[in-house]
Amino acid sequence: MQRDHASEIAAITHHPAFKEAVRVLEAEHDRTIADIITLTEIPAPPFKEEKRAAAYLEMLQAHGLEDVEQDEIGNVMGLRRGTGNGGLIVVAAHLDTVFPEGTDVTVRREGTKLFAPGVGDDTRSLAVLLAFVRAMDAAGVRTRNDILFVGDVGEEGLGDLRGVRHLFSKGRYRDKIAAFITVDSPQVEKIVVGGVGSKRYSVRFKGPGGHSFQAFGIVNPMYAMAQAIVELGRIQVPATPRTTFCASIVGGGSSVNAIPEEAWVDIDLRSESAEELARLDARCREIVAAAVNEENATRSTSEGAITVEIKALGDRPAGNTPVDADIVQYATAALQAHGFAPRHEASSTDANIPMSLGIPAIKIGSGGTGGRAHSLGEWIDVEKTASISGMTASLATILATAGFLSE
Repeated sequence: MQRDHASEIAAITHHPAFKEAVRVLEAEHDRTIADIITLTEIPAPPFKEEKRAAAYLEMLQAHGLEDVEQDEIGNVMGLRRGTGNGGLIVVAAHLDTVFPEGTDVTVRREGTKLFAPGVGDDTRSLAVLLAFVRAMDAAGVRTRNDILFVGDVGEEGLGDLRGVRHLFSKGRYRDKIAAFITVDSPQVEKIVVGGVGSKRYSVRFKGPGGHSFQAFGIVNPMYAMAQAIVELGRIQVPATPRTTFCASIVGGGSSVNAIPEEAWVDIDLRSESAEELARLDARCREIVAAAVNEENATRSTSEGAITVEIKALGDRPAGNTPVDADIVQYATAALQAHGFAPRHEASSTDANIPMSLGIPAIKIGSGGTGGRAHSLGEWIDVEKTASISGMTASLATILATAGFLSE
């Protein structure tokens, strides 16, 4: 029998316990803002999230969750028990930011707006998860499934989703997870149901090098690299499923009057489709090999030939959660019930990992608005009405997925 997700969401949102939970969210809005500020001002640069992780671990312990711990990779987590009649639901937000060590993360407040690097992506979500735990406990909300609240590491950039990857590959809950929700960035209208896969490489071309005048005519790795970049730019990719490529960073050489011994380029390949990503990856490798062969055939290899090394920087699997899956339909109905116009989109988030494994997973928002993510001017608006509305819709999504118990 087909489920009526809208009716199930309506039953949750009209239940006295849910209404009380929302009242608690409203009453404790200032506390949530204070948590956002506290966590934002604890630096969490890539691969150095330990200080924020330690603080968040203490917060999870203070909120009365069970089995609060930090795993081997650095994730912190705590369990809220259900009746034990269903699988485990993971609700996560990432601890790390894109900003390097030494970035000033002091929060500046102007009215209802908070300005600071990382304040919206994803520090607000960490605070909102704590607010959800407080509201559920104060209202006596019960669920069929256990809920594991997680602050995970390594979501951004070269972190390559290492926290959630560990959770599903080596974590002690890996065989128990029935569904996964990542709360990432403020806007709730965007429900991520597709995981954009990516492969990232540093491609290093090496040669003998020499004096630009005296050794003229020998192979030059810079030319091989340039040829590879030009050919990469000529690749035709499909618009649907969306597939992209980018030669993003280049380097090499030591002097204006020296043939370089090494030249390198970092490349980013992405697609919503695992098949298209594999096809693009194969074509990129063909182009690199051809560029090396052409340079070796064009100039002298008397002092040595051009060689190439392709070093992996990141490998995020593509995946998707079908739009008709319960978890997506609950999120859609919850947003519609709160006056939002939901959009199903694809992005690269922690949900990529479970999606690629066939585990129902989505990304939802933490409520309110924000802008300029990944810039020093990043901001969020913590105006109460909009914030609580978004938080309420996201909480309804989580509770429906976890099996809200009405009795």
